[in-house]
Amino acid sequence: MQYITPADVAAVIITYAPDLEALAAHLKQVAAQVARVYLVDNSTTQADRAGVSALAAENVHVLSLGGNRGIAEALNAGIQAARAEASHVLLLDQDSAPEPEMTQRLIRDLQAASREGAPIAAIGPTQIDVRNGMRAPFVRFGFPFNKKLWPASGAWADCDFLITSGSLVAITAYDAIGPFDARLFIDNVDMEWSHRATAAGYRLAGSADAGLRHQLGDRLTRRPGGYAAVHAPIRLYYMMRNRVHLYFRRNTPRLWIAQDLPRLLLKFIGFSLFVAPRRTNARAMLRGIGDGLRGRLGPSADSFPGEGSGGNLA
Repeated sequence: MQYITPADVAAVIITYAPDLEALAAHLKQVAAQVARVYLVDNSTTQADRAGVSALAAENVHVLSLGGNRGIAEALNAGIQAARAEASHVLLLDQDSAPEPEMTQRLIRDLQAASREGAPIAAIGPTQIDVRNGMRAPFVRFGFPFNKKLWPASGAWADCDFLITSGSLVAITAYDAIGPFDARLFIDNVDMEWSHRATAAGYRLAGSADAGLRHQLGDRLTRRPGGYAAVHAPIRLYYMMRNRVHLYFRRNTPRLWIAQDLPRLLLKFIGFSLFVAPRRTNARAMLRGIGDGLRGRLGPSADSFPGEGSGGNLA
């Protein structure tokens, strides 16, 4: 088993029209935990690109993609840039703030988990929503409901899926599994890669003690039993399109499809009837479902004006 230290880790942060003050604060936290940081910028305006470029420093490199190429292509570009000097990459969104010692704790739990069973492709932190402090569980697929995992402090859990942001990925595993699928553009990019990882015989793990604070969705809305994240219409398009497309992929677990189909229906009903802008949401989701069935991928040529339509598409 390879011995890993923070000196072996490079962070890859994907940006898109970021809040530069918040990004600079997060960047400072990340740079203190890894050997080098790569900012991969998807911004579409010259002003945003210039703002991100100004954050370059001795151990912070900026890679501009010249426009919005999507989360998957940006991740791949960052990993390719980092591979010459790192054995592992820490993948992050622009609004993700690692808690103190997050990377060190991920490394600790990765090495502990690696002593058991099949090799581990990636390990992720506990996701914490900055608006309400809620800690998200790790997940094993099940039917009719997924199994939620809450490992005790000092422990880790095998899981079937990891959110990209916060994941510590072994580059050797990335090479064996393959790159993130740029055709998906955004949403379910991490789900698809997780499916391929487990199909290739790798494990995914979640750390109880490593914490990552960020914001899921444009806003939160109350529902029975807690909160739900609200997304912009354009994001609903990609969510519906890509999950429907994944139903037909060879590496997609049948168990995930069985439990996700009811969730797709509930999401469609909820956002069409109860979350504004209802008509725009419905149109975006129907277009997404249709394109998913037809295999029409890549960036959407449509825009869906309405409340929250300017969501982050990094």
